[in-house]
Amino acid sequence: MMSYNSYSDEELLALLKGSDEGAFAEIYNRYTETLYRFAYNILQDENECTDAIQEIFIWIWNNRQRLQITALKYYLLAAVKHKLARAIRNSKRKDEILAAYPIMTQSFTEETLELKELKAIISQFTESLPPKARRIFDLSRNKYLTNREISEQLGISEKTVENHMTITLKKLKETLGSFWMLFL
Repeated sequence: MMSYNSYSDEELLALLKGSDEGAFAEIYNRYTETLYRFAYNILQDENECTDAIQEIFIWIWNNRQRLQITALKYYLLAAVKHKLARAIRNSKRKDEILAAYPIMTQSFTEETLELKELKAIISQFTESLPPKARRIFDLSRNKYLTNREISEQLGISEKTVENHMTITLKKLKETLGSFWMLFL
C-alpha cells in the first residue's frame, strides 16, 4: 500500500485530479482537524462543524477534475469560512454567534471593503492580459471549464492552455503580493 503522507499538497492535488482515493484520504486526514478547530472556535457546535467540513470534502471530491487550487490549506480555510458564513446566516443562533465573534459580521455584508479591493485588483489585472490569456483565464476562473474543455473550445492544445494559466497565475500572484494572504 502506498504512503501518501510524504507527498506535498501540490502532488496530492495532481493525484486527486486523477481520482486517486488515497490522495483524497491524505488531504482529508491532513486538514480535517485544523478545519474542525477553526470551525468549532466560531460555531461551538460539533455537529454543525462536522457537517460543514464533510460537505466541503464531498464538494472537493465531486469537483476534483475541475479544481484549480494553488494553496490547498488556504483554499480549505477560505471554504470553511464561507461555509460557516452561510451556516450562521441560516442559524437560529445567528445573533448569539455574531455577538461572540463580531469580526464574523463582516462576512454578512454584501461586499466588504477587502473584497471590493480584491475584485478591483483582479479586474485591472485581467484587463492588462493579452487577449488570448484573458480569454483562457476567464474560461478557467469564471466559467469553471477544465483545461481540456478550454482547449477544445478555443481549438488549441491542452498544454498551451496549461502554459497560459501557469504564467497568468504566477503574474496574478505577483500582482496581489501579500494582499491575497491577508484576505484569506
